[in-house]
Amino acid sequence: MDDEFVARAQETLAKDTSTVPEFWQNKYKAEAAVNWDKFYNRNTTNFFKDRHWTDREFEELRPGHVFSEETPVLLEIGCGVGNFIWPVLKLNPSLKVFACDFSPRAVGFVKANEAYSGDRCHAFVCDITKDRLADTIPPHSVDIVSAIFVFSALPPEKQAAAVSNIAEILKPGGRILFRDYGMYDLAQLRFKSGHKLEDNLYVRQDGTLSYYFSTQRLRELFVQHGGLVELENDYTYKRLVNVKKNIDSERIFVQAKFQAPIDTESIDQAMANTRLADPNGDAMDTEN
Repeated sequence: MDDEFVARAQETLAKDTSTVPEFWQNKYKAEAAVNWDKFYNRNTTNFFKDRHWTDREFEELRPGHVFSEETPVLLEIGCGVGNFIWPVLKLNPSLKVFACDFSPRAVGFVKANEAYSGDRCHAFVCDITKDRLADTIPPHSVDIVSAIFVFSALPPEKQAAAVSNIAEILKPGGRILFRDYGMYDLAQLRFKSGHKLEDNLYVRQDGTLSYYFSTQRLRELFVQHGGLVELENDYTYKRLVNVKKNIDSERIFVQAKFQAPIDTESIDQAMANTRLADPNGDAMDTEN
């Protein structure tokens, strides 16, 4: 990032010295799934557009790119109402997809879609911070996990548990495709006082959480904690221009790829080490 831009962004964020009271912080974190369920109850399938851009950003999603088997397997975490699933299934006719979300309403909308077929897609309710994915998906069986604008909805202290959960179902050499909000993104800088829970974590008007990532934070989560190999990890920028509203700014996202070790012994060792210091500084046990 440009040093001058970072200095201005830090100056803006430093002005907000207040944080949401502890009671409300705990409430928002505890009710993250409930608030997203309310979101889908209000907006149904009308809020997000289908993500036809994902194969441009991640070549792994193009037909036959890294999938070596006849029926490659993909898991989408935080599937919402299926805006990622439908374009990817259409693009890859041989693909089998698992899709999960912690909102029962969102999963219901996926299953109700006319494109949903139990032969190619299995959608299920799962809170990846506490519900074991391997209870639904066999361990070491998934080629690709898509994590697109989902980790930002999780409290920071629960993100490491989610990484460990995902690592357990990845095949040796399987990959996580990650894209989410980056630190100093326009949306972060525009939060008014009264929305900040802690550094880089905010609550929206509807009670949903939004966390803004640095590349270092991703490295701590996926490499140092999760035992995965970093293939890519960088910021990506999208210019936002609205002449009417006098807006000329950049959206900032983090985009990364992480790969499971090639041998399952390394993966099992990483899983055995999940009782480590959390990147936020607290000891954690992913079984709780």
